[in-house]
Amino acid sequence: MKHVLALSTLYPNAVNPRFGTFVARSLEALAKRGDWRVTLVNPIGLPPLTLGRYRPLADLPTVSEEGGITIHRPHFTLIPRIGARRNAAAIARAVLPLVKRIHAETPIDVLDAQFFFPDGPAAAEIAQATGLPLSIKARGSDISFWGDYSYARDQMLSAARTATGLLAVSHDLAGQMAAMGMDADKITVHYTGLDRDRFRPLGHTQLRRRLSEELGFELPNNAPLLACVGALIERKGQGIAIEALRDIPGARLVLIGKGEDEARLRSLAVSEGVADRVHFAGSIDHDLMPLILSAADVMVLPTVAEGLANAWVEALACGTPVVTSDVGGARELINCDTAGRLVDRNAAAVAAGINAVLNNPPARADVAALTEGFSWEANAAALAAHYERLVSEG
Repeated sequence: MKHVLALSTLYPNAVNPRFGTFVARSLEALAKRGDWRVTLVNPIGLPPLTLGRYRPLADLPTVSEEGGITIHRPHFTLIPRIGARRNAAAIARAVLPLVKRIHAETPIDVLDAQFFFPDGPAAAEIAQATGLPLSIKARGSDISFWGDYSYARDQMLSAARTATGLLAVSHDLAGQMAAMGMDADKITVHYTGLDRDRFRPLGHTQLRRRLSEELGFELPNNAPLLACVGALIERKGQGIAIEALRDIPGARLVLIGKGEDEARLRSLAVSEGVADRVHFAGSIDHDLMPLILSAADVMVLPTVAEGLANAWVEALACGTPVVTSDVGGARELINCDTAGRLVDRNAAAVAAGINAVLNNPPARADVAALTEGFSWEANAAALAAHYERLVSEG
């Protein structure tokens, strides 16, 4: 069995069970194969005084076994809001002694950073100190958002030069990485996975009634239902979806996620006169997600940037067309009318795209068939092959 040590600042825990679930599913699928031992280091950033929301994070177990993976949660010093440029170095200082100890006990074959910032630069420092092959994965906002900050861009480019190989979640993102100055020959496209048993069309006649009871708001059978999945932050575009409701008669919009933009979005729903048709579901149990997506007529996400959104794949797998912006890897999924529509980021265009789908809805089975190539097993097989190449090159 070969051994990969993965570094991920986002990973599910008891305090934040929805953080980085896609990272957990990918690595769990890899561990399940039996040819790779997986160790996960999830650095926990804590300010000098661990008060308020940081207290529960400080109390998480430092080592645990979850999903066939040994998880270590070392602490590093975090300066909230202003310390981003120093986070990678702080993580490397906190994690390097742990990596050396693990390597001495169970030799590591590959280091892996699951996000490009700050994980990538931190892992690059560790790789240079240990001489181990390094893989770094780009997922979207780590390139499109952090790449606009010169300090983060410089750190990522330096890490990319150190890395043995790079991963991107879409061809579009791979192109962005190359345009930033990363070696295109190092980049491999690695699509996300999908729980095919969970995410599939669910045609239960009482689905909306059950969801109404679970979520605490009414979802009538005779009204178009729109689902929007993503953190409530401005760049995800929920505000545009709310404004679009004016031109989609009777439609209900369910916002799934939490975030700093919630108060503004609630006020916007009131000012637009659609507050009775906008529902805030918050962070929901993962078992409810396929039910909501199956009950919805359209999944809408007028986002600024994505790599290849898991929410797009999961919606399609449930037979639900997607209306989203023409960004990132969207064209790699939404490439026909059966899949949905790619639209401009304004309320009129979003409403037109949604109405086009509602007026000519595709068969759910045809929509779901578009995701036949996605599974966590396929994701893990591709990841294992990538690691094998790095070991042979190293």
